[in-house]
Amino acid sequence: MRKLTTKFEMKPGYQGSRFSLIFLVLLTSITTLRSLAHVFLPDGGANSIAGLDVSVAGGSNLIAMFAQWGYTQLLLSVMMWGILIFARSLVPFALLVQTLDWGGRILVGQMKPIEVASPPPGEIGSYILLPLCLIALWSSLPKKP
Repeated sequence: MRKLTTKFEMKPGYQGSRFSLIFLVLLTSITTLRSLAHVFLPDGGANSIAGLDVSVAGGSNLIAMFAQWGYTQLLLSVMMWGILIFARSLVPFALLVQTLDWGGRILVGQMKPIEVASPPPGEIGSYILLPLCLIALWSSLPKKP
C-alpha cells in the first residue's frame, strides 16, 4: 500500500525544484477556492467578484456561466491535487497546463474584453501568475547532470 506524503518531500520521479512544487500547491489551493466561490456564491461571483451587473436582462445567464466556469476550475483543481498526491512526476505537465490557462485568459481577455468599472481580481492575477507559472515550469524541469 502506498503511503501518502504530508510534507513537500521529493517523491521518486519528480526532479524539479521544491519552489515549483510549493508554488503548484499554493496555486492549486487558490484555484480550488476560486472554483468553489463561483459554484456556491448566489451570483456565481459575477457581481460580487467581477463587478458585472446581473440585474439586467440575461443576468441569470451570466450567473449560470460563472457557476459552470467554477465547475471547470474545480475539475482542474482535482487534476492538480491528483498529480500532487499520486503522480509528482507530472508536476511539469501540471505547471504547463496552469501556464496555458493563465496565459489564455490574458489572450482571450484581449480579444474579447469585458467592460467593468474596475478589473476583477482574476484579471490582475493573470498578469502576476503568468510569469510566476513560467518560472515555476522552468524550475520544475529535470536538470541535466
